Amino acid sequence: MILAEKIAQLRRQKGWSQEELANHLQVSRQAVSKWEGGASIPDLDKILKLSALFEVSTDYLLKDELEAPEVRAQSVVEENVREPLRTVTLDEANDYLALVQASCGRMAVGVGLCILCPAALLLLGAWADGTPREDFAAGAGIIILLVLVALGLLCILPAAMQLDGYEYLEKEPFQLEYGVAGIVEKLKKEYAPQMQRQNTWGVVGCVLSVVPLMAAVMLGASDFWMAAMVCLLLGIVAGAVQPLIRAGMQQAAFDKLLQAGDYTVHNKQVTRRVGWCAGAYWCCVTALYLAVSFRNDSWETSWRIWAVAGVLFAAVWLAVRAWATRERE
Repeated sequence: MILAEKIAQLRRQKGWSQEELANHLQVSRQAVSKWEGGASIPDLDKILKLSALFEVSTDYLLKDELEAPEVRAQSVVEENVREPLRTVTLDEANDYLALVQASCGRMAVGVGLCILCPAALLLLGAWADGTPREDFAAGAGIIILLVLVALGLLCILPAAMQLDGYEYLEKEPFQLEYGVAGIVEKLKKEYAPQMQRQNTWGVVGCVLSVVPLMAAVMLGASDFWMAAMVCLLLGIVAGAVQPLIRAGMQQAAFDKLLQAGDYTVHNKQVTRRVGWCAGAYWCCVTALYLAVSFRNDSWETSWRIWAVAGVLFAAVWLAVRAWATRERE
């Protein structure tokens, strides 16, 4: 029996379609079809993955004279200790996609309110600067800031808690019920044009948000109008992130179900390690900020620690991800 016949036979024994096998291997369905039709041969990396998926030796796959599967010794041990993969049904997938669609709007509004929250404080502070109303303006600005943050959290937290029930899609390996992968792929393709429009409008809005502020700088505007332009910038950004968040959440939902992109089985393990390091990093940054601020009473300038930490985090994140990837491999 040749390799093409063995792949087809082992796939049918697993009860998988060509599309489901392709999802496990992160290749196209056409590639699997060509392998089973003898039109092409998988490369060495895919042979190894096929061996692991079907729990047979590479010798069995590659040697035509071997007719009976030669099960890998390691697989026998793993079979006794490894729990079976959770199977996601069509109803579960539809419920999850519907929940994401309902939640992404609330999440986007909540983020927008959090972005807008300092606007009133900046505007009132500039309006009352150097006048007897300065303390009143500062107090009113802080109250408005806290109210907007609270409203933002009221939008974000309930939506996030509803999605917690599907956290396993992001963190654990699973398998889709027969036929689900094809339906999700179809929905993803249908949503692609809308996602492109949303991302385009969001990016354009973020780019244009600095135009009013730059115009104020060029015209030598007063401090009040500079503060007003900063508030306008925050408003434009708060609006621009709405389509970006909606598109990002919908795209992530499809990728989680298909275990593609950042949510492949391999990337889930890497992301978990990166998440631990990121949590430790920001705890250290917070401790440093509080220590410097309290010791030197420099609350007016110590905010720069967050700016520097934010820039450095990108480098730290890339370094930790590269390390975690090498460790995983």
